Amino acid sequence: MHDKLPTWIWTGAFVLAGIAGMVNVVGFLGFEHQAITHLTGTTSLLSAATVAGDGRSIGALLGVIAAFVGGAVISGLIIQDSTLKLGRRYGVVLVLESMLLVAAVPLFEQGWLLGPFCAAMACGLQNAMATTYSGAVIRTSHLSGMFTDLGIMLGHAIRGLPVAHRRLGLCLVIICGFFIGGMVGALAFGVLRYSALYLPAALTGLVGLGYTIYRHLTPKDGNDTP
Repeated sequence: MHDKLPTWIWTGAFVLAGIAGMVNVVGFLGFEHQAITHLTGTTSLLSAATVAGDGRSIGALLGVIAAFVGGAVISGLIIQDSTLKLGRRYGVVLVLESMLLVAAVPLFEQGWLLGPFCAAMACGLQNAMATTYSGAVIRTSHLSGMFTDLGIMLGHAIRGLPVAHRRLGLCLVIICGFFIGGMVGALAFGVLRYSALYLPAALTGLVGLGYTIYRHLTPKDGNDTP
């Protein structure tokens, strides 16, 4: 297993993590201070709402969870494989993500729950799209796994054990991308409010269209999904 990853893996991981960081910050700053890109906190809030008997919160939180999972289901239906490989239909997933983020803006502005549902589905699409490459796990919509792996590798380094440099690099790239994306999202939200989501929507749309064009211009091998 080699330690060198293709440039498109590093670039894609950074950009997708940045997009997730932007979307999540908008959720925290604008929608009841709730996470959009991951479900740990959402599930904890659902537990608390269930104990409190808060029917409205239960419905909203279940909706966010269902939308995220639904996005992952759609991604699985489109890509049909958990291993990253050039030639698969990532462009379709990215364009769908862009459309969902665009649709979320007016819904957020009207205070409708469909806004966070669309954003959560977009993040489910993205997170399911990027899963593994040559044994390295890639998650771009949340950082718990990245920080856990970072801690494990620091522990290995302290003990003098071998460190997986490829995994360490991916962790740092995704953490930095998410953090920088969050900063951009916070700055944009302060000026544009929910229209800040047009920034990640534009990024995913352009990358998705560009990748789709590339895919159709590049000869496919027999292992790619038609």
